[in-house]
Amino acid sequence: MVFGINKEKDFKYIEEGDGLPIIILHGLMGGLSNFNGVITFFKDKGFKVLMPVLPIYDLPILKTSVRELSSFLDRFIKFKKIKKFVLIGNSLGGHIALYYTKIFNRANGLVLTGSSGLYEKGMGSGYTKRGDYNVMKKKVEEVFYDPRVANKELVDEVFETVNDRNKLIKILAMAKSAIRHNMAKDLPKMKLPCLIIWGKNDNVTPPDVGIEFNNLLPNSDLVWIDKCGHAPMMEHPEKFNEILLDWLKAKFKK
Repeated sequence: MVFGINKEKDFKYIEEGDGLPIIILHGLMGGLSNFNGVITFFKDKGFKVLMPVLPIYDLPILKTSVRELSSFLDRFIKFKKIKKFVLIGNSLGGHIALYYTKIFNRANGLVLTGSSGLYEKGMGSGYTKRGDYNVMKKKVEEVFYDPRVANKELVDEVFETVNDRNKLIKILAMAKSAIRHNMAKDLPKMKLPCLIIWGKNDNVTPPDVGIEFNNLLPNSDLVWIDKCGHAPMMEHPEKFNEILLDWLKAKFKK
């Protein structure tokens, strides 16, 4: 399903459904379509699903950082006048959710899946052969347990992005920012409920990262998905949605 994108002020975003707001944050190379299954499922389950387009490629190079995207998120939440909400982030999106919680501390819950913030590999590397389509295809396939998830549309999108020089510069700057903004010392101070959904076969943020998040976050639940890589919501959407719905009901629908 293709969802309409609202454009208001400085924001472009998807908004579907009614109820408790859940705000989805996409990754560095992840488009809005990565969460189509989540939006389709939750918009009819008593939740308002919001997904802003993160301005990764629009920021000035000196402001291309996790901190700046966290400030953007804060402005978006204030613009939408949202009071109670849960943040859901994949990869860089999870890192933004964590940094937002560190600085603004306004979320009621966090959901992390394949999140950066502690350790990740390949986020801003491997682009020396970006002009070789087959090399980029293999790089995209390695994100998943099942390489078939990396369909031609997804590979084409990544190939086009990394071969745009201006976008590549921003990708590399954001990857460096993610490394600089390590969250290990901050996580024990985050007392809000956290759900960690991790692929057992994640090559980008390996299983040890999910375990460390669970150890450092004082109020967290860790759930594994087998035969799954870095993007559980794409590779196993039904399982991901089931885990997320059960947790949201337990924590927020009592």
